[in-house]
Amino acid sequence: MPTAFAVIEIPVSADTVWQLVGGFNSLPDWLPLIAKSEPGEGGRLRHLTTADGGTIVERLQTFDNVARTYSYTIEASPFPVSAYLATLQVEALTDTSAKVTWSGVFTPTADITEEAAQELFTGVYQGGLEALRANFPA
Repeated sequence: MPTAFAVIEIPVSADTVWQLVGGFNSLPDWLPLIAKSEPGEGGRLRHLTTADGGTIVERLQTFDNVARTYSYTIEASPFPVSAYLATLQVEALTDTSAKVTWSGVFTPTADITEEAAQELFTGVYQGGLEALRANFPA
């Protein structure tokens, strides 16, 4: 099963980063590609509206506030993949720096090669993490 991931270091505490990204419905607060997020099913589902008007529906699978991580699946999206599972994790490097990892596994549909799917999601994750870091100027 193909995978994609991105990692970034952010010059603030892991708790500070988690305060921004730790809410499953908080994507519009830090990810410019997402214009709106509407929760459903008691917060276990998020209906996302992209900046260009697209829609994505994601389901929270695991959440660990102490370990600063959550995983989610995609239930509906324009992406050419199935069996998608992603994880966002924030780890402390020091008291004043954090490492954020965004990773995913998925099955490409017949419309895309494994390499193209990996490139697509690596780009999404890397761009997203760079947008996240921009919230914390050094």
